[in-house]
Order: sequence, then structure tokens, then C-alpha cells
Amino acid sequence: MKPYLACLLLAFAAPVLAQTAATPAEPLRPAADSARDAARKPFEMVEFAKVLPAQKVVDFIAGSGYFTRVFSLATGPTGQVIAVVPPASAKLNPADAKAMDALAVDPRYGNIKVVPDLMQAGAPGTIDMVWTAQNYHDLYNFLPPEQLLAFNKGVFALLKPGGYFVIVDNAAAAGSGTSATNSLHRTDPEQVKKDLKAAGFVLDGETGILANPADDLTKIVFDPAIRGQSSQFAYRFKKP
Repeated sequence: MKPYLACLLLAFAAPVLAQTAATPAEPLRPAADSARDAARKPFEMVEFAKVLPAQKVVDFIAGSGYFTRVFSLATGPTGQVIAVVPPASAKLNPADAKAMDALAVDPRYGNIKVVPDLMQAGAPGTIDMVWTAQNYHDLYNFLPPEQLLAFNKGVFALLKPGGYFVIVDNAAAAGSGTSATNSLHRTDPEQVKKDLKAAGFVLDGETGILANPADDLTKIVFDPAIRGQSSQFAYRFKKP
């Protein structure tokens, strides 16, 4: 196992270690985050996204910072994590936006920056990886096709050659296109592949680690029967 991944795994295990130590210490990651690890599989996703120490990583629409914290640990003190919190997202989820502002000045991390727009994340060709989880489907709801293409091309321009755009989202039924993006908060994985190919990306990898065969893909992801257990796809697209 790579040393930085071992350190990251130790950070994920910190809550357990804190409970068993003679003198309990405050874990670096919040207990609320650790409670979601079984479903979100952060350690495996860091490997899938090929995040390395000293890299510059963008977390687009970062929520309350679950993966922002994960990437902060993975990139280390010489890396940087830029969390994008658009004004519309901040207005819709003010508590999350407040949490992100606090995270940006948390001395336990130190390599996190919060910006309101993707294009403020860095100069073109300077970012190693752009990540977005459970957000891409909403772009269909707010952006017409030409603006969505422009967004994806903007990500392409931001990345270094060989950089990655990793998209994790709730799966919709095959062939459904964008018909379920608003009603169910899901999207057809094949539609995402088409979008990114049109922007110049090459599909570099995919994983079914977040898939749930018990999800029939017909329920809204907020349905109590499936919430937190929706079947998700994860794609890693590469800038050639």
C-alpha cells in the first residue's frame, strides 16, 4: 500500500482509534462524515480518482465538505483543494455554505480554499482533478445544452493534460437520457458519457463499487426506501 494511502486510511479510522485510546483525541474527520463512509467509500474513491499528494483538486459543489476533507488529507500539506460553492447552491443550502466557510479557515486542514465559481479555481491547465458527486444531474435542470457543453469544456480547459474529471451520480434507467434528472434526481450514465466525449474527454475508467442492484432506478433518490442507498455510477474522464 502506498504510504499516503496508509495515512489516509488511518485518518478514516481515527474515530475508532479515538474511542479505544487511553486518552481519547478529537478525530480529524467529523463523526457525521465517518458514519457515511460505508455508503460513500471514500478510501476506494480516492484511489479511483488517482488523487496524489501535492496535487491540486477541485471539489465542485462541495456540499458540507465530506469529500473536501477527504481530498485535503489525500493531497497533504503541499497540495490544495479548491471547493466550489456557487451562489445558487449557497442560497439553497446556507448551512452547508457556512460549514464550508468554516472549513476553509480550519487550521487542522490548511490546504482548503473556497471559491464561488469553477473558473476561479485556477488558471487554465493547472488542475490535476475535478470532482463532482451527486451534482451532475442538476446541471441538466439549470443549463441548456449549449451551456452544459460550455461548462464541460471549461473543466477541460482547467485541467492539466492528463488530468481527470470524475463524475459520481445517481443512475437512471438505461435509455432514459435526461428525463429523470428533475423528477428522480437521476441521470442515464450513457448520457454523461456522450456529454464528456463531446467536450473532448476520453473515458479512462469506471467502477461499480457504488452500484446497488436492489435499487430498481424508478424511485426518487429522496424516497425513504432508497435514500442513501441509490445505485450510483462513477466515471473517470481524462483530458488527453
